[in-house]
Amino acid sequence: MTKELLIDNGYLEKKIYQVRGQKVMLDSDLAELYGVETSALNRQVKRNIERFPADFMMRLSEDEFQALICQIGISNSGRGGRRKLPYVFTELGVAMLSSVLNSDRAIKINIEIMRAFVKMRAIAAIHGEFSVRLSELEKTVKTQGGSIDFILDLVDRELKKKKIGFKPNK
Repeated sequence: MTKELLIDNGYLEKKIYQVRGQKVMLDSDLAELYGVETSALNRQVKRNIERFPADFMMRLSEDEFQALICQIGISNSGRGGRRKLPYVFTELGVAMLSSVLNSDRAIKINIEIMRAFVKMRAIAAIHGEFSVRLSELEKTVKTQGGSIDFILDLVDRELKKKKIGFKPNK
């Protein structure tokens, strides 16, 4: 009987960041999930670098790294933290990692990570659909508002032409 790895989907989603317009995961977060040292994960990647083109993996710039430090609280290098700028992996890069790490844990973790990426894409699609529908509704309301204003103006003019109410006989 194999022990199932249970990873909270919400936890995984918090480990997915937006960098250069792409959803990515940090090498250190992936190493933690896979149960290996970050240096070991990066060593395996470097041994198989031909499997990781630019759309699979990239190194963060100093500015991007500083932004992440502020955003998520990564430790500074002066306090035992990173000495090199981290790599980040896109969804494709994460999928490729399972082939270079090749452990049961890596495979199971990758399945959960892929599910998290898919869920986030679905949420983004739903959000986009709501945004489109809201825009259409806004246009409709503006159009109908103009029609209603036109009708009210016509009614107002007619009311001014004809006096409404009791007219005494002279």
